Amino acid sequence: MTTTARQAAEPTALPSALVGQLLAHAVAGGAPSVEIHAPATGAKLADLPQSSTDDIERAFATARAAQRDWARTPVRERVAVLRRLHDIVLAEQSTILDIVQLETGKSRAHAFDEVGDVAVNARYYASVAARLLADRKPRGVLPVLTKVDVRHRPKGVVAVISPWNYPLALAVSDALPALVAGNAVVARPDNQTALTALWAIDAAERAGLPRGLWQAVLGRGSVIGGEVIGRADYVDYTGSSATGRTIAQQAGQRLIGYSLELGGKNPLLVLADADVSRAARIAVRACFASAGQLCESIERIYVHQDVHDRFVAEFVDRVRALRLGSGLDYDTDIGSLTFPRQLDTVTEHVDDAVAKGATVLAGGKARPDLGPYFYEPTVLADVGPGMTVYREETFGPVVSIYRVGSDDEAVDAANDTAYGLNASVWTKDTARGREIAARIDAGSVNVNEGFIAAWGSADAPSGGLGISGTGRRHGPEGLLKYVDTQTIATQRVLPIAPLPGMSEHLWAKTMTLYFGVMKTLRQK
Repeated sequence: MTTTARQAAEPTALPSALVGQLLAHAVAGGAPSVEIHAPATGAKLADLPQSSTDDIERAFATARAAQRDWARTPVRERVAVLRRLHDIVLAEQSTILDIVQLETGKSRAHAFDEVGDVAVNARYYASVAARLLADRKPRGVLPVLTKVDVRHRPKGVVAVISPWNYPLALAVSDALPALVAGNAVVARPDNQTALTALWAIDAAERAGLPRGLWQAVLGRGSVIGGEVIGRADYVDYTGSSATGRTIAQQAGQRLIGYSLELGGKNPLLVLADADVSRAARIAVRACFASAGQLCESIERIYVHQDVHDRFVAEFVDRVRALRLGSGLDYDTDIGSLTFPRQLDTVTEHVDDAVAKGATVLAGGKARPDLGPYFYEPTVLADVGPGMTVYREETFGPVVSIYRVGSDDEAVDAANDTAYGLNASVWTKDTARGREIAARIDAGSVNVNEGFIAAWGSADAPSGGLGISGTGRRHGPEGLLKYVDTQTIATQRVLPIAPLPGMSEHLWAKTMTLYFGVMKTLRQK
């Protein structure tokens, strides 16, 4: 039994006027253009101009000039831009959903996840920015006599280097807190999905963002990445662990800050008392959102032996029922992979596993009849340590299922990885579920959800452990990483030093008594 399919009946290209409008926002043209094609159909989308070193220099110069005025703009006015952008994204979602689908090949339902992500983050940072950025007046070393002000200063120009798999969510939701904190942004989106990022810049400027504050340069990371990092005051990157290491080294050489969300080999644990039907239904989305091209997606499932057979049967049935297709509508469940290299990796991982004894329970083959990079959502059993898929991130529609005999075995298996981005635990006893979750080495763990509960909770930080990255997006941390704190301390009346005629010895004894008194007062 194979996954069902549906051919596209919708347009396979974008209106040329729209493409021209978006490309006008790119600081590019100094290097030869490249052709961009729709992965699901192979249709040409655009001749994408590329940025030269001069283009990049110009983008940063423009951004720095704009940032100086923006930093002096009251927070309430910056916040108003986010609120208007929130409304534009929701009102014009049909247009941006078409662009995201055509550039990535993903299904419309999975493209809408990105619209929702931007709306949630725009609303959240609009509501908390004034409070988070407000000056603080902490207690001074000598209360009353020492007045202390702590202020937040924007970093300057933030480089947001975003990937192709979630081109709207990861380009916009990282830029918004940087902008509302008073920074400018120079974006380096992936070439394949640059039109999505350019649409976001166009929408932000229509929402009132000053022109020049959010710039975009275009080119392969291996060609222009170093030029971008070499001019930035902070770097925000989402992508592979290998590239993340390189960016960390480049940023470290300049002693600038960075935030990296990298890969994942995420586990899902089905405990003995789990609601099997619900777990199987949600696990399908957790594994195959955007055809598995998601750092947060599940690639390993550990099922307690008491419910293993029931879970596998229902899960596999649901996977086999998924509809593949490239339509610009909600009538398909799974879209295409985005690049030939992704198809090659998926094929290699599955073929290697099968050759070494793994069993294909669903999928297991490419679907060139649907488009050049389609691959069926695939479920593997009998996967062992000698197989590539056992430890390496596939980043495609492939998940392996393992039988376990206890919670301890499941937790140990979940933690047997260098990654630590996301995890999922399923149980009817949510208190127990939280206890199990706390034992898993991951930046976020969802109880009775796959990834959206944690990811979508914009007030909570999101990020990885181990080789899954460093730094956090979302929550207060997602905004405060884009500012430096400045402490201004004003001493009044008496100095913090011996009074005239007082010996250093007497000063030390006096301060010793003072420290003891202050400890007692603060304990109360």
